Amino acid sequence: MITPRRFWIRTHGCQMNVHDSEKVANLLLHDGWELARGMGDAELLILNTCSIRDKAEHRLYSELGKLREWKQSAPGRTLGVAGCVAQQQGDVLLRRFPQLDFVYGTHNLRRVPEMAAAALRGVRDSQTEENRSQDRFDLPSRHPSLVGDPAGRAFVTVMEGCDMFCSFCIVPSTRGREISRVGAEIIAESRDLVASGIREITLLGQTVNAYGRHDRRRAAARSERNAGGAVDRPPTDAPDSFTGLLRALGEIPQLARLRYISPHPIFFDDELIRAHGELDVLCPHVHLPVQSGSDRILERMRRRHSADEYRQLIDRLRASRPDLAITTDLIVGFPGETDADFADTLKLVRDVSFTDSFSFKYSPRPGTAAASMTDEVCESVAQARLEQLQDLQRSLTLGAHRARVGETTEVLVEGPSRRGGAQLSGRDPFHRVVNFSTGAEASPAPGGLIRVEIVDATPHSLIGVWNQAFEDDRRSRIVKTGAPFADEQRAVIGR
Repeated sequence: MITPRRFWIRTHGCQMNVHDSEKVANLLLHDGWELARGMGDAELLILNTCSIRDKAEHRLYSELGKLREWKQSAPGRTLGVAGCVAQQQGDVLLRRFPQLDFVYGTHNLRRVPEMAAAALRGVRDSQTEENRSQDRFDLPSRHPSLVGDPAGRAFVTVMEGCDMFCSFCIVPSTRGREISRVGAEIIAESRDLVASGIREITLLGQTVNAYGRHDRRRAAARSERNAGGAVDRPPTDAPDSFTGLLRALGEIPQLARLRYISPHPIFFDDELIRAHGELDVLCPHVHLPVQSGSDRILERMRRRHSADEYRQLIDRLRASRPDLAITTDLIVGFPGETDADFADTLKLVRDVSFTDSFSFKYSPRPGTAAASMTDEVCESVAQARLEQLQDLQRSLTLGAHRARVGETTEVLVEGPSRRGGAQLSGRDPFHRVVNFSTGAEASPAPGGLIRVEIVDATPHSLIGVWNQAFEDDRRSRIVKTGAPFADEQRAVIGR
């Protein structure tokens, strides 16, 4: 009997990278590989890379240097590099690091099993060509041995690439131009995931709410040509529109939660805003990158919206769903940013009162428009601004968390808390981390939905207590009354 070979994937970067690693793991499992217990137990190691900031690239080079010993310590070991750095550099990585066996880009996930097999025959290869075909989404169904982390949650790709070309962003060159997946395939995959026990699905795309826009434009142009000038525009609730997709997914029985990331402000329309007030399954959280509060810097960033337009969008979203949690991305130290520009960012953060934010110092990326800007911000100034911004955000987050003490919230259980002790952890519908104690010998299983009472708060998480007796009573009432899951969920989150 042949012992299956074992693989391990180490992932850096965004949710798209995390999901790409899951896709590759699924491909390898279908090809007869097994998941290793860790890097030391693996015959195949893949590094899935990020290139949003230069530190991520430097981390890769450092890792590859250290992995020379791993590669040489056991015969037959194979080393691959994936992701955005791989897409950028391709053969350059193979030439620079002789211990590296293969490199594949963001459009070539399906090639991994054959590249790994070829590496065993001594073939070193790089596959980084762009694929504009729908077959890049044609992947096998979820393998029974593929366990999601955390349990109960799954990503579903709806589109890839970006046509926005923000001046600081390297994504259009590493992920390519926008391409939307066929809606029927998204719905079918989501149904299969829910049938396998998934309770929460997050839709992924670089500008996820732009889903289907090019397909609709092409369809309208074809219709205009065929009808002699009468444009047959698709209805807004059609499966090829983003809001139509959300509504179709919302009809899947037993899907408890639906999220999406990351949208662009300019692709919110009335239908999508309304959906946040009408779809019970759509979580009360939007992560909406703004990057800066200064109109001058937003223009230099090519963001295509002003600070006030962003504020107005937030007002409309909160009018549709008053308890909506808004999180964002922010960059400080962008070329030419003055004290006044930074003050505008602080004002926007206060005005919107973000529940949380991810903030970074600007990092020039090769090939982007901003990389050629010469009015750099001093490193010490950028660092001071970052610390001031993060101090402000911590105070806002703590205030938002403290305001929820005394509430009862629904938590999708992930597992042991990072706080240690006997606490468990999960996330609520607002995407807040909830660390909670059980006060009972029996603990809720990962992937389960439970109700937790919030008793305390920190800037990083909510602190809660799970009452098993209350949970058992709630489930009993659902069984006796036959209340739809959505009705119970709506009561849980206080609507």
